[in-house]
Amino acid sequence: MVKKLLLLFVFITSVSNAQHTIKGAMSPEIATDWLILYRLEGTKQVFVNNTTIQKDSIAISGVKQAVSSFTITLPATAKAGTYRATYKLKGAGFIDFVYNKEDVSFIFNPEYPKQSAAFLTSTENKLYGNYLADIAVVQQKLDSIQIAVLQNPSLDLKEDYKKTLEKVAAVQARYMLSSKNKYIAPFVKSSARNNPSEILTSVPAYLGNIKNTYFDKLDFSNQTLINSSFLTNRILDYIFYINYTKDDVKQQELYKQSITTILSKINNVRYKSAIIEFLIEQFETTKNIAIIDYLFNEHYSKLPENLQNTQFIEEKKLLFAAEVGRIAPDFSWQEKGSTLQLSTLNDANHYVLVFWSTGCSHCLKEIPELHSYMKTKPSLKVVGFALEKDAFVWETYTNSNLNGWHNVLGLQKWQNKTARTYNINATPTYFILDKNKKIIAKPNSCLLYTSPSPRDRTRS
Repeated sequence: MVKKLLLLFVFITSVSNAQHTIKGAMSPEIATDWLILYRLEGTKQVFVNNTTIQKDSIAISGVKQAVSSFTITLPATAKAGTYRATYKLKGAGFIDFVYNKEDVSFIFNPEYPKQSAAFLTSTENKLYGNYLADIAVVQQKLDSIQIAVLQNPSLDLKEDYKKTLEKVAAVQARYMLSSKNKYIAPFVKSSARNNPSEILTSVPAYLGNIKNTYFDKLDFSNQTLINSSFLTNRILDYIFYINYTKDDVKQQELYKQSITTILSKINNVRYKSAIIEFLIEQFETTKNIAIIDYLFNEHYSKLPENLQNTQFIEEKKLLFAAEVGRIAPDFSWQEKGSTLQLSTLNDANHYVLVFWSTGCSHCLKEIPELHSYMKTKPSLKVVGFALEKDAFVWETYTNSNLNGWHNVLGLQKWQNKTARTYNINATPTYFILDKNKKIIAKPNSCLLYTSPSPRDRTRS
């Protein structure tokens, strides 16, 4: 008897500690030859493993097709969670799936991974995929009935709506039961739409219901949802889709309102901190400085100090220091025996701040043209900031050609502190400032003379 118990214990232990494999096939095949596997934790990606992508051929619907395939063996200690297989850095270059102590295999189109994924093994992923497909069919039927009435209020589709709503509820209940105690259970529960019990007859009522019930099924305290892209995708939809308007001024207010609403739903301050950082990076892509400032000043700064990432704050401040709407970062220089500062200049109504270099052929063409043009604009003044390795050529050139300008010498070229503050990586680069030195425009820069790579910089 003792021997049997011992053998049973050994069997259970070996099963619980077994390694599992993740296998994927991409059709059509891709040129990329590498893949990185991450585990999602909050808004971050945690590296798990990487592997090479192999060229292969498999039968799809009875026809052999060329595919790109990969296999990754997870350690026995791998945690259950949402994992991300990344095969290219831009665009639709990754596929997410659930791992819960079982082998996972799937095939997908690398250009449309989310829409095309078909799981061959993995009870959890197959069940969730079936749920999404089945609930989509009945929900779309319900939506089509609702939209038909909004387009033509005279239609009597109340009974059709009621019957279809019952079908939606039945599908949801069936999958809630089949997913019980599984890792995907929170996803199934939170994916359900909060449909009104009766058909609505006006567009404002319909849109209001979507907005007012949007968060009813979302649990911002559930760790399974937090450690996936589920909540972040819902947050982005709420901010950029549910609260969208064509009015630019109103849109800014809607952004603030939607952000405040979302953050009020999150009690976990560590997760709230991560979401604020995530949103700052989203608005960074459109350089929406006003909303970034709002996120920092009204939300991030009010978090406990230990959850405010000083490095993150400094990086973002530096990144946006010279954007339109900001006061131009200050600097000083020597001119005719006096020390001048950009912030205290008061000899013009507007200023053109141009970063240029005597080593830039395009600058040597444009700077004389700018000098001639500005002679006809007495209310404008130019501050020419030259990025140079030494002073000799610059002194000769400016003394002969740039009279009437404020000429500033910036040594160390691309490594010059002021140039780095202004994120200068090409010359000439222009900034238009008002009388108070607020940046009001950034005309297109000449990108033909750009800063060299770090390796090249060490040589110059």
